[in-house]
Amino acid sequence: MNFRAVSIAAALAAALLALAGCQADSPMDSGAAESRLETVRARGVLNCVSHIDFPGFGYRDAVGAYRGFDIDLCRAVAAATLGDPGATAVLPRTFAQREETIESGDTDVLSMTTTWTSGRSARWGNFTAIMFYNGQGFMVRERDGHDSALNLDGAKVCVTGSTTTEKNLEEYFKENALRLEVAVFEDRRDAYTAYSNGDCDAVTDDVSALQGVRHTFDNPDEHALLPEIISKEPLSPLVPHGDEQWTDIVATVMHVLISAEELGVTQANVESMMTGGNAEVRRMLGAGDDFGQSALGLEADFAVNVIKGVGNYGEIYNRYMGPDGESFSMPRGLNRLWTDGGLIYAPPLR
Repeated sequence: MNFRAVSIAAALAAALLALAGCQADSPMDSGAAESRLETVRARGVLNCVSHIDFPGFGYRDAVGAYRGFDIDLCRAVAAATLGDPGATAVLPRTFAQREETIESGDTDVLSMTTTWTSGRSARWGNFTAIMFYNGQGFMVRERDGHDSALNLDGAKVCVTGSTTTEKNLEEYFKENALRLEVAVFEDRRDAYTAYSNGDCDAVTDDVSALQGVRHTFDNPDEHALLPEIISKEPLSPLVPHGDEQWTDIVATVMHVLISAEELGVTQANVESMMTGGNAEVRRMLGAGDDFGQSALGLEADFAVNVIKGVGNYGEIYNRYMGPDGESFSMPRGLNRLWTDGGLIYAPPLR
């Protein structure tokens, strides 16, 4: 066999080996990595990274049960994928641990008052749906007489590190030519403890956080929120990169929560609404046309489990932060439905 023939034979053999390798890596191969949905179902529990000491959003109640707006979002995903909102394992982390936690791949959903930013989308994981519109503010002691953040020149301000809050604080003071002394804490609790002990003139955080912690103080009326809102903080659950189906599942569950409130479907009436006259409601509850459930690997009526398990968006909000909220009361503001002048809006389920 001449050199040309040997070369052709070698090239053909290499091509066949490459083809075999491609076939081995095919998604149809039995050795292909399982999807996040398959992993969660095999495990039988949803791993949810959240707070356990943040009023309104993630905390333990008097009997040790995990409660809060963010935790209920995870419970909704567990209801959709496992049929049981209680199949949720809450994994407490600090803000500084969020990036390494989501990048590790062990987290199914991170629901932890996390602001959706372009940098985090690129580095951390996939954001799913904006579920809370927030903004950064300041809390001060009434006795100090501050009525504006612009009066805080030279103030010492407590802030949680590894957050957009810390960067926003520094930029705001620099842009307004204000002197600033920053006290940075890895744990949010430590920042508020330092403020309450008088170690800082002010503490800065999302307004919802300031409201929530203020209500835990012995004398909440001695503390005031200043009028300035210095940032946009759209909060969204976050999932690891690499599984678009899982991203779509979590996003769709969030859209169901919002759509259910808009359509008047609640924990109390969800089953009776399945046979009502509204085609949009029937579709959402699995009694009408498919709106993507089959492609996502979910049961046609998964939304029934979600709403029965945690309620609709408004029910979740009111449970913790409504007029009779168990944590504190805070007007919904931008977190009203779009039909009520707010920004909460879901794409059509169809």
